[in-house]
Order: sequence, then C-alpha cells, then structure tokens
Amino acid sequence: MQISPSILSSDFANLQHELERIGNADWAHVDVMDGHFVPNLTLGLPVVEALARVSPIPLDCHLMIDDPDRWAPGYIEAGAGSATFHVEAARDPRALARALRAAGGRAGMALKPGTAFAPYADLVPELDMILVMTVEPGFGGQSFMADQMPKVRQVREAVSRHGGEVWIQVDGGVSATTIEQCAEAGADVFVAGSAVYGAEDAAAAVDDLRRLVAAHED
Repeated sequence: MQISPSILSSDFANLQHELERIGNADWAHVDVMDGHFVPNLTLGLPVVEALARVSPIPLDCHLMIDDPDRWAPGYIEAGAGSATFHVEAARDPRALARALRAAGGRAGMALKPGTAFAPYADLVPELDMILVMTVEPGFGGQSFMADQMPKVRQVREAVSRHGGEVWIQVDGGVSATTIEQCAEAGADVFVAGSAVYGAEDAAAAVDDLRRLVAAHED
C-alpha cells in the first residue's frame, strides 16, 4: 500500500517546500499535461528534472500528453522513478513500456474512465503499474467516480492471474471518504491531491490515509 500525493494541488510557487511537506509519502505524483491530450497545461521535462534533484521521495510522473512514445522515456532520464503513459495516446504501448524499463524506470499505463481494460489485458506482463482514473484527466478537484471500481477489480483479477507484482493505482477524488472502497476493489497505490495538500498538515493527512487503508487490510 502506497500513498502518492499529487503536487497538482500544491503551491506551484514553492514546489521544493511542497515536496518536503510530503516526505513521509511513498511517491510524489507529478501531473504532466500538454494542453493537447488534455486541455490544461502544467509542467514539463525541465521542471521534472529540477524537482528530481530536490525531492525527498521518488517522482511518479503521470503523462497526460500526446505522443508519449516519443517523450515518455525522457522523464525517466530526467530523474523520475516511474512514468505512466495514457494508452489512448500511445502508438505502441508494448514498445513504450519496454523503453521505459530500459531507461531504468517503472512503466505505468493509464486508462481514462471511458476506456475499457480488456483490450489491453495482454500488456500486464510488460507493466509495473496500471492506473485506473477515477476522474476525467486534466483537472484537479473533481468528484470521485465510484463507477470505476468494477474496472479496478477487473485489473486486480488480471494481475492476480498473471502472478507478477504489478501495482494498481487510482487517481482522482481519492480522500478519507473514498480510499477504503478503492482498497477493497484491489487498488494499492493511491493518488491524493486536495485531500493531502488541502490539509493544514500534509504529512498528517498522508498518515491518516495510510491508517485507513491499513485498517481495511486488517
């Protein structure tokens, strides 16, 4: 079980400080948006490279970008520990996952709410993580989509059949009121933005989310 706070909800004028606030988390979730695959525009390679130099925890880059086949490996080379591409944007997801691993990082594949998992189930052996979006990608602060839990269960079943260690991440509207149903469905990596950075004590919010999942597992 891992907590990956999203810096999309942090103070962009003080990103180093905002990373230090979540030093007890497992990952820092970095939302890269290009203004094309999604309408919003956030940050790119130079900022990720700078963040990797100062972050107390590894970077988990969620690439909401066109042409990830070309750009995604560069985020691993820039210092990210994990890069997740959207399967809807990838020309050759299998080759891309292999390229991410070859660059020394973890390979993740993301699915929008409207994207079925079944056509991509054969990619499980090529992946280190599968991200099931629980909001439409592109903006923070959206409401949690509980109707994505059956997809999480489907992914968990496929991972169990495969037998490898593939993490299942959920991203969007994850909070103290929704994290347990995500864990129950089979998720084990939880992206939380406003639930962490909207709290006065971000580290305490991370601990609270961790306790909720641990209590569910018990």
